This record gives sequence, structure tokens and C-alpha cells, in this order.
Amino acid sequence: MHEETDVLVIGGGIAGIVSSIEAARAGANVTIACAGPLFGGSSFYPGTWGLGLIGPADEENEADLVATIENVGCGVADPALVETFVHNIRPAIEWLEQELGVPLKRPSSAESAREVTFIPCFDHANRLWRGITREAFERVARAEIERLGIELLERCELMEIVRDQHGPVIGAILYDRREQELFPFPAKSVILCSGGTGGLFERSLTSRDVLSSAHGIALDAGCSLVNIEFMQMMPGLVSPARGIVFNEKTFRYAVFEDPAGILPADRKGLSDLLEARSGHGPFTCRLGDELVDMAIDAAGEDGIAVHYNFPKDDAPEFVQTFAQWMEDELGITPNDELRVAMYAHAANGGIRIDAHAKTSVPGLFACGEVTGGMHGADRIGGLSSANSLVFGRIAGKGAANQGTAASTCINADRILKESLERIRMNAAPLDDMDASRITKDMQGTMSAHAMIQRTEEGLATALDDIERLQREARYHGDCRGCVIPADAALARGIRVSSQLKLAQAMLQAMRNRTEGLGSHYRAD
Repeated sequence: MHEETDVLVIGGGIAGIVSSIEAARAGANVTIACAGPLFGGSSFYPGTWGLGLIGPADEENEADLVATIENVGCGVADPALVETFVHNIRPAIEWLEQELGVPLKRPSSAESAREVTFIPCFDHANRLWRGITREAFERVARAEIERLGIELLERCELMEIVRDQHGPVIGAILYDRREQELFPFPAKSVILCSGGTGGLFERSLTSRDVLSSAHGIALDAGCSLVNIEFMQMMPGLVSPARGIVFNEKTFRYAVFEDPAGILPADRKGLSDLLEARSGHGPFTCRLGDELVDMAIDAAGEDGIAVHYNFPKDDAPEFVQTFAQWMEDELGITPNDELRVAMYAHAANGGIRIDAHAKTSVPGLFACGEVTGGMHGADRIGGLSSANSLVFGRIAGKGAANQGTAASTCINADRILKESLERIRMNAAPLDDMDASRITKDMQGTMSAHAMIQRTEEGLATALDDIERLQREARYHGDCRGCVIPADAALARGIRVSSQLKLAQAMLQAMRNRTEGLGSHYRAD
């Protein structure tokens, strides 16, 4: 068995890296386990230039940003979390840039910072804006991780959070995806920062290591979910490149082919609609411009055809940056035809935490996109990155205090070994073919019924489909016989079961919320 660590961090994106650095700086022994490589997850998704990061312009601007988050969130955000969040954004940006030493992008001038294109999605005013690029963040963070002696377990996936009966967390069962082996890992505290819900859908603007299984594992451990019906759905390219975020600021320059006839036929009406839709990236039913997304959605898997008509002179800086990035990185010029479809993107809800990033399970913290409460039905652009920074720092410090102060559970080794033995004796295995088929069916169901067009009939059908898939997955456990399956088959079974548990929770929350609200649109 591995030597006990003070803090076990699950996830290799910004939230996981920030929380691990803060925990180690607070004096804790820290281990990061991530299902893919370090610097993965949605934080480092390659289909965009980088990550926007916003905060209040100054202390006086904090109250306005708090009020705007709650307004944009349609009243379902947790006020205490929002207050904690906003109050800590500027210190977190200063920490990232000044203490950690990550160089951040800025608007090229004070004048460009006041351009309308720098107003964040769903916001009404310009804020403090910074940009995080992968190369700069990775270079600095990797050096700091090495300096602090943080242990890395790359391509090691969470299977179970282990508690001392109904008491505190004492570690986890992990699966080494390279060695295809399950193993126990003792820890005095655990931080979940494994990403959102994009892994449940056919098309998502997330990396493949966003498995969307940790929510189900957290539910089994005793956590609860909040606002899980709310998620961002974004237009993205399917051709000539796939999985690339469509920059919403360019809607005002877009010319659509609309065979379904959903968009306004008159030029003025269409122009006004696209200008309004340029104010936000994700879909919402709150602002009256949802016809654009419905036209894209109606085009299906092939996507709707789009051409650009950029101004020859004085294009805003944000648009110039995007167009240059498209040409340099993808070979796509402003004259090329694009095909655009709807993608699942970031979750607005997730595991419930308090202002100290604590879950309801003692010793278990969470931060980043896996959590919910600090956003609502819609989320202001640039606050996902800020969320990972703010609550990553809070979770890291809190877990370090827990991990360094807690005494080792005298029964930890025995309980962890018993947990692993129980998995090997009782868990339902899946071979690769069955796991792939069930996953594909689940993603098809979620894409058909849990994206833009949500109805009572569709959600009821989807829940029936998920319950059928759960029975199919359990069947292999009932029929396993006396032979202990390979760890790889058990890991596939746990992963799929956990994903289905989250899918069921999302669908039930969507069904329970019968009125449209922000990103949750009820077509009926």
C-alpha cells in the first residue's frame, strides 16, 4: 500500500493544480491523481486560444458583480458562496500573477479594454480582464509542483472515496490505467476537482479525460448535488475542424444558411438578433435570442453553414485575436465556410460545497467545475477560471489544515484493503465492448433529451433509457460467477455505473424543474 498522504487531489486541471500548490505551501504532503495527463481536463482543452478570467474592476465594483451573478443566475446561486467568490477573485489573480509568477494576457490598451467585445458573456459592464494561456501556466506550475515535491499519479482514476464507517475520509481506491490495476491510497483529506458533466454527451467541448464519473462516486460517499440541471451548451465547429469553440463575439459578423427557416427573414430583424446573440457564448432562454441556437440545433450533426463578413477596418481586438488564432493554429481563414453545431460545455451546477470548499463529508473538499452553488442558471463568462482559482486556493488551504492536524486512522489500512476486496468480490465488471456500447447509448440519450430541447416526454424517456442501461450494467455483476474479474473490467463497470448515476440525477433535476430558466429550456 502507498504511504499515507495528507492531501489527495483528484484532478489535473487548474482547480487541482492550484489546490495542490496551496496545500503543499501550507506544509502538507500532497499527491495529485488524474485520469489523464497533468494539465488536462477542460482547463486545458485545445479547442480555444486559452481561458478568459474576469473579476471586479476594484473593491467598489464587487457589490455590482455579486448582484449581477445572482441576477444572471436567476436567483438559484448560493448568496454566501457568491460573496466569498467575488471577494476573493482579485487576491487570487494577484496570487497567480505575482506570487506564482504566471504571466497573464491583458487588453492591449485601456481603450480596447473598454470595447464592447471585452464585456463578459451575460454581463452588462466591462470588468477586470485577464487571459490564461496554457504554455505560460504549465511552465510555471510544473516548476512549482516539482519544487514543492508534490507526488504525481498521472492516468490514475478515482473509483471510490473511502470513509471510516460514516466518519471522515481516510483515502480512496484508484485505478492505474497504464498498469490496469486497482490500488488503495490512504489520505487524511481528499479534494475533488475532476471536472464537469461533459463526458455524458456525444459532442462536448471538453477533453477526453473529463469522465464525469466523480459526481456519482461523491454521491455514493454521501455528498449532494446542487443546480445540476443547469449546464452551458455552446456552438462549436464540426467542419473544417472539429471541437473548436465558436467565438460568440463574431455572431454579429456571421452569415447563416438557414434551411429550417427558423431565423428572421428580414435583414433588420436578423441583424438585431445576431447582435444580441454576440453578447454571450452559451445558450440561454432568458434573453430572447434563443432562435440562433435553435437554428444551429436544427441543423443536427452536420452543423449549420456559416460565413463571416468581418469589417475591413477597425475590427475589435478580441475578434482580431480570434481570427488570427484560427488561421495560425487551424489554417482556417475568415473566407472559409464553417459548419457549426451545439456542444455540451461547462456545468453550472455540481457537488454542493460551503464557503470553505467543504462537502457534507468530513475531510472531503471540492472545487472547480465539479462543484455548484457559486453560479446559477447562467454563468458570466470568465468566472469558471476564477472559480477554479478562488475555491482551489480555499480547498487547498482547508485540506492542508485537515490533513496535517488529523491523526492517522488506526484502522485505515484495514478499511482500505476491505474496500478493495469488496470491489473485487462484488462490483459488476464490463468488458470493453459492453462498456463502449452502454456509454454510447447513454451519450446518445443525453444528447437527444438533455440538451437544448427538453420536454416532459423526452426526459421521461431518457430516464427510462438510463434505468435500462443501469440494469444492463448490473446484470454482469449478477452473472459473474466465482471467478474474480480483471481489475480493468471492474474499473470499466464502476466508471459506467458512476456516469449513469450522474445522468439519472441530471435528468431528474431537469424533469423536476418544469419552467424554463436560463440554460434550462423547457420546450413544452
